[in-house]
Amino acid sequence: MINGPSRRALFAGTLASFAMPAAAATGASDGLPSRPNIVVILADDLGWGEIGSQGQRLISTPNLDRLAAEGVRFETAYSGAPLCAPSRSALLTGLHAGHGTVRENPEGGPQRSLTDADLTFAELLQLSGYRTACIGKWGFGPELPGQASHPNARGFEEFFGYIGHAHAHQYFPQYLWHNGTKVQLGGRSYAPHLFRRRAVDFIQESGDDPFLLYFASTLPHAPSVIPGDAGPYEDRPWSGPNRRHAAQVARLDADVAALVRALRGAGVARRTLVLFTSDNGPHSEKGVTPELFNSNGPFRGDKREVYEGGIRVPLIAWSPALRPRVVKQPVASWDVLPTLADLAEVPVPGNLDGLSLRGLLTGASAPKHDHLVWNRPRKAQAIRRGRWKAVRFAPNISGAGPEGRIELYDLATDPGERLDLAAARPELADELLATLDESIGPDPRLPYGLRTEITGNEVVVTLHNGSAVPWRGVRLGLDGPRRAGAHPVPQVDPGAAITVGFALPAASRRRVVVRADFEADGRAHTFRKAHRPSAGALDIDA
Repeated sequence: MINGPSRRALFAGTLASFAMPAAAATGASDGLPSRPNIVVILADDLGWGEIGSQGQRLISTPNLDRLAAEGVRFETAYSGAPLCAPSRSALLTGLHAGHGTVRENPEGGPQRSLTDADLTFAELLQLSGYRTACIGKWGFGPELPGQASHPNARGFEEFFGYIGHAHAHQYFPQYLWHNGTKVQLGGRSYAPHLFRRRAVDFIQESGDDPFLLYFASTLPHAPSVIPGDAGPYEDRPWSGPNRRHAAQVARLDADVAALVRALRGAGVARRTLVLFTSDNGPHSEKGVTPELFNSNGPFRGDKREVYEGGIRVPLIAWSPALRPRVVKQPVASWDVLPTLADLAEVPVPGNLDGLSLRGLLTGASAPKHDHLVWNRPRKAQAIRRGRWKAVRFAPNISGAGPEGRIELYDLATDPGERLDLAAARPELADELLATLDESIGPDPRLPYGLRTEITGNEVVVTLHNGSAVPWRGVRLGLDGPRRAGAHPVPQVDPGAAITVGFALPAASRRRVVVRADFEADGRAHTFRKAHRPSAGALDIDA
């Protein structure tokens, strides 16, 4: 029977347990290996100021603090939105919430969904040969298998966790999903414990192929539920929700330590990049008071607000192959997809809002955003360009009158957004809002990758070049013994596609692997896409 860990185990994420050999500590270089393993850890509603490296003093986070001290800490990192679903969409797809498919949370309505047009970082890496897994909270609906918004359809070979938004509020759920199957738990198992265990197992199963692990924790989202008491915070003179919230953050810190230990134990830490961030600012739900913990640091606002406190988040990049540094350049979660594509040596999709952070990881130069945009339709919007930030509220939102409200801040002198300069600098405010309006519109991306359709005795394969560079010397066909029958094409230009039909071998009717070989930017690439029956469910004794 799987239950939550004991109080002692829950808070055992100490520096000692996280210790690394001295040789690893001193052997860092300024370069990641080619096609590294990737671990993306996403916290849920963790504020910018809720870890020690960002000034937290009441909650102990020694493992995250060590990652920050040994890795690359981004001082000016932003989430894709001030709340869950649009932020996760931006992280996964490289589009901000002015262009992305998912721009709102459910808020009592239907769960927002990704579509077949949404290319995620998992799909990119899976095409190029990465093992991929999503463990934890997916956050997009509908809660059904076999549909375009399911993690398996969006590039994750394995999924274990919650599909929908509301289900993820249950820390002791009746069931979780493993791929397309419900795993019945009967409300007896603490989900974060199961997620940690499965993530560690996934890392330990590493083979020769690189892997991508997207560990989307539900901690420290409300309600403030943990197994047992609040550990070292149980006797603090705080409310029960605040004590348990602190314990949730400590539990998240211990989960990070467990994953890093697993990387070291599997002998893959040096060829792995760990990214840690949060989906938005801190919450003030079900009795938690972020003011107690100074959860948003020096910034104004929290979750759901487009002020800095709602969108400024921790971002730490760690690998023994990187040297410690602090990056002050503003970056955003929609930079993750182009960064992972760059690191995996995959042609970066065109027309994204994100930019690769690879140079910032290694100390080299990197492109800079002209501006960053946040969009909550019918509620609020914001734009940052350089030191200036404009905020626009829709009519009758957040105290705005029937005409709405416009605010302007100089973040260089006023990071807490206390002095509104819109009346003093109306031309600048109008200029920023014009750029904001130009930045919001339909999805600008082009189709990318392999698409297949099996009809009768034929598999029809389409290769879309959705990048910004031509793909040359293309060979498209089925993988395996029939590779000799591949169809050659001299070049596929950006925005173009080729479609070829192939006879479907009788032995392949249950599993077909299609393959494309090509050259782009002077580098050889191979894409593969498999079609096979759904994987079975995990055997979990709940």
